[in-house]
Amino acid sequence: MSEKALRQLGKIELHCHLDGSLSLPMVRRLAKMAAIAVPASDEALRQLVQARADAKTLMDYLRPFDFVRPLLQTKEALRLAAYDVLAQAAAENVRYIEVRFAPELSMDKGLTATDTILAVIAGLQDGMAAFDIQAQALICGMRQSRPELSATIFQAAGPFRGQGVAGADFAGNEADFPPDVLTIASEAAKKAGLPLTFHAGECHCAANVYQALSAGATRIGHGTALFDQPAMVQQLASEHVAVELCLTSNLQTKAAATYAEFPYPVLARAGVSLSINTDNRTVSNTTLTREYELFQEHFGLTAADFARINHQAADVAFLADAEKAQLQARLTEDYRSLLAD
Repeated sequence: MSEKALRQLGKIELHCHLDGSLSLPMVRRLAKMAAIAVPASDEALRQLVQARADAKTLMDYLRPFDFVRPLLQTKEALRLAAYDVLAQAAAENVRYIEVRFAPELSMDKGLTATDTILAVIAGLQDGMAAFDIQAQALICGMRQSRPELSATIFQAAGPFRGQGVAGADFAGNEADFPPDVLTIASEAAKKAGLPLTFHAGECHCAANVYQALSAGATRIGHGTALFDQPAMVQQLASEHVAVELCLTSNLQTKAAATYAEFPYPVLARAGVSLSINTDNRTVSNTTLTREYELFQEHFGLTAADFARINHQAADVAFLADAEKAQLQARLTEDYRSLLAD
């Protein structure tokens, strides 16, 4: 399929970070609002907000987030940022997206967790009013922070479950902070009624996937270490745990050294539910359409495969059953003519 045809496919995205996906014009706008100087040329700005080509680890990859963090310290900035991500996604025919962000990273200048959540929800509502797209926020705890802080943030998010908030996640330094040290926070998320997804298996640490399952995760972000773990893959399939795939960023962080180490083929053969995602549009210098191109090029995916994966993604989205049914119907219509050819 051509790039144009892939762009026109109806899509679901479940793993997209707000602060890693700001368009360059939005970065400039937010920097001006925050009185932060940025380079005049787009090329120089890209060097600040995109992952370095010589990144050797996840922590190397995460360095651009230090530049973005000061840009997202007001309610207006967060609202604009959320709208910006939806505008990008809608241009690729994304039908539903969960935009994840960490409230604590926007609390440096006095905002509360509730302030940040309401601001992002408002921006998503702006985007849904302007574009043909559905969206929710997914609230991240930072694994390297005190679990008590994440617990407080999840408690603040709980009342907004189903009213703009999809669920909870843990992001950040996985190598040093595996799921089993986050029990206080994960229990708080469950008590608040937030379904859980965990970044796990992104640091050559398959054991973290087991720990995430034990903590109650029903989705796994990345899961890259699963490529040579057939028993664990079978467990995910039997327990109906989905994996949020992020191909480009996994290669950039060296979670997968090559395409041959990426777990898509083993997961698909086992019948694990999957979704294809950007992770960070700007930091990874990618789009969802580009990710589809890579899956087509390296794994031979067809329109039928993309239809199957998007239906799987809709099924594991953190939505009410009635909303899932509507989304599934929309996807069926999107792919009807393609699959009939």
